[in-house]
Amino acid sequence: MAKTGIKIVIVGAGFGGLTAAIECHRQGHDVEIYESFPELKTLGDIISFGANGGRIFHRWSNGEIAKKLRSLSIDLTDYGFRIHKYDTGEVVYHQKTPPQNPEAPVFNGHRGELHEVVFNYARDTLNIPIHLGQYVQEYFEDADKAGIVLADGERVYADVVIGADGVRSKARELVLGYVDKPKSSGYAVWRAWFPNTDMIQDPRTAEFCANGDTFNGWIGPDVHFLFSTIKNGSDCCWVLTHRDEHDIDESWSFPGRLEDVYKVLEGWDPTCRAVVEKTPSLVDWKLVYRDPLPTWISKHARILLLGDAAHPFLPTSAQGATQAMEDGVTIAVCLKRAGKENVPAALKTHQDIRYDRVRAVQKTGETTRDMWHKTDWAKVQKDPKSIGFPREEWIHQFDAETHAEEAFEETFKKHTQPQNVDGTSLLPSGPTPVVV
Repeated sequence: MAKTGIKIVIVGAGFGGLTAAIECHRQGHDVEIYESFPELKTLGDIISFGANGGRIFHRWSNGEIAKKLRSLSIDLTDYGFRIHKYDTGEVVYHQKTPPQNPEAPVFNGHRGELHEVVFNYARDTLNIPIHLGQYVQEYFEDADKAGIVLADGERVYADVVIGADGVRSKARELVLGYVDKPKSSGYAVWRAWFPNTDMIQDPRTAEFCANGDTFNGWIGPDVHFLFSTIKNGSDCCWVLTHRDEHDIDESWSFPGRLEDVYKVLEGWDPTCRAVVEKTPSLVDWKLVYRDPLPTWISKHARILLLGDAAHPFLPTSAQGATQAMEDGVTIAVCLKRAGKENVPAALKTHQDIRYDRVRAVQKTGETTRDMWHKTDWAKVQKDPKSIGFPREEWIHQFDAETHAEEAFEETFKKHTQPQNVDGTSLLPSGPTPVVV
């Protein structure tokens, strides 16, 4: 790939930041990552990537990265997803797993293990510089450049800075011009991941570990409990989403208490408690949201928010990380097509291409949660499919790279030749940037 001469600094080495770096490298840009964590740790529990994310992974190293991720991911080809009524435990709907498309695979696995594969690919195979233990104190920009200030005072300059620094993004403050504090969504999730040692020895739960990978969900009033076994049943993980009105300040992840989980599961299918009893430790994760941002771009359009920094997702969307990946693909294409002399227009074009799609996908997290938490059981009895986990084609069949290439030219013209789009005078479309 020919070099574009565009220098990009990315803050954050999560899936969004790494994908942006890999895709920018693919498109010929010069890219580096700065990450505050001093070392890579395989932390976390289950994470999902839809087929629209799998299509991106598949393009890396001719499918080699996708193969590595597949070996670490759940295989539900035979088992599917079994949805239970919370109190009786009966399976009300057995949702079959669609056949895997080798060019757009679906992945569900341990966040830390999958992240390690992508991190190593970026650093070791592509030789993308990743600076760990580098806390970014400040972002800055002018009409010609942008940059970051590190904890030791060093200033790093670039043509573009991408803030992929998560829900607590420091870049967001510069882009918006004010501190945008998180709010409680009214829900929290208990999450756990652990080996099957105790599970397989208990007759009540052994079936989930002795027959390969499984995925089960119990749906109740304003609560849902999802339980998976993975790696041929050797690892177990569960998440339980429930009402939680605690106010959110600086921290929203705490050690969880089993006795609190037991209270929520009173009157439920005893299998759920039998699973939870095997849990050595769990996390109490408060689900936060932010009002939709009016812009993801700074005043001079040299700094871009990406992924959770721009648009946090609820877990019931199963699309948060995948949409961050789509962001990374799109900005890489826009910068390549626009060229070094048109960086600000490239960022505006990226936002126009992505904004409405992201907002629409974000909404699915709420609609799926509400569909489960307010289940009409009489309706489910007549139409079991009505309780299935939505797999909408407009989300999963999407090809971010192809779409960016196809949408680029007309969208780019709005920001560079507003008088010459189909002979019509056009103002730049999309959200209006906030003046910093």
